[in-house]
Amino acid sequence: MEFGTFFLAGSAAREESSAVYQRLHRFVQESEELGYDSVWFAEHHFSNYGYIPNPLLMITHMAGETSRIRLGTAVLVLPFWNPLRVAEDIALTDHLTGGRLEVAVARGYQPFEFRRFGLDKDDARERTDETLRILMKALTGQPFEFEGKYNQIPEVTVFPTSVQRPHPPIWLAAQTLESFELAAREGLRAFSNASSRPISVVVEAWQNYLAAKAKHPGGPDNFGTQIGTVVAETDEEAKKYVDAYVYQTRQVETLRSGREHVASGFSEPMPFEGEPSIDEMFDHRMLAGSPETVIKKLQAYRDVADITQLNLTFHGGNMPEEIALRSMRLFAQEVMPKFR
Repeated sequence: MEFGTFFLAGSAAREESSAVYQRLHRFVQESEELGYDSVWFAEHHFSNYGYIPNPLLMITHMAGETSRIRLGTAVLVLPFWNPLRVAEDIALTDHLTGGRLEVAVARGYQPFEFRRFGLDKDDARERTDETLRILMKALTGQPFEFEGKYNQIPEVTVFPTSVQRPHPPIWLAAQTLESFELAAREGLRAFSNASSRPISVVVEAWQNYLAAKAKHPGGPDNFGTQIGTVVAETDEEAKKYVDAYVYQTRQVETLRSGREHVASGFSEPMPFEGEPSIDEMFDHRMLAGSPETVIKKLQAYRDVADITQLNLTFHGGNMPEEIALRSMRLFAQEVMPKFR
């Protein structure tokens, strides 16, 4: 199992952007120093939910601040990108990182963002599938043409080609059988998001992954997931900070459902019917607790799925920076060695 840190780079208090980026810089450097394999950045727009509109730009900057750690997008929201432009940007970023780039892609989930780009979220799956087909052709560096619903491309060859051949690792965010079949058919790695969700979500994703692999056995043997994580000396201490992840859950649900209330870029997280309690989050939806407790919880995930890539969300809401850093250190020192 390889371990990555994931950063949304949001701010519950809508801090100045420079403060968010400076904190992110410290998190990234700490990730490398602690021996994490990778660090991943989200793409979000137009609110304090996330301050990174272009993860590839952030990766290019962080490549100059690090030397070993791999740098990933989690995710590029493909409907928001021109297919040829994103192919060029991916290849160039791979060069600028010295071949350390990982690329995860998805179709997006926030109607708020789609409307402001003048797009219909109902078209997201079709746009994503079409963009992905173009992207995979473009990254080969060979001439091609394409005639689709949203893109009509005369013969073109994309330069530069990437350092990693045939292209950087491409991950598709997936949960349904249809999405996992797309990943297996196109030779993509598969990634499921279990943040603030019960382990049954991982079980379902793993079964869909296996079914897709049986149908398309030539695809990569890579299955990843992402989980909210807080590690402290004791369970009681860790539980004090679970409210930061309840905040994140409310933000996601509010923005996903189209019930968002965003004023001057400030997204208000609204309670929702059936939301998990602090106890439910701590017990069943997070890697939260003392190192010993987190080891037991992570083993439970390993028992139900062959996870090759685990991304850990260490910071959210109003969590103090030093708490997230302590959690990162305890996980790296006490938990990671048990699963490598």
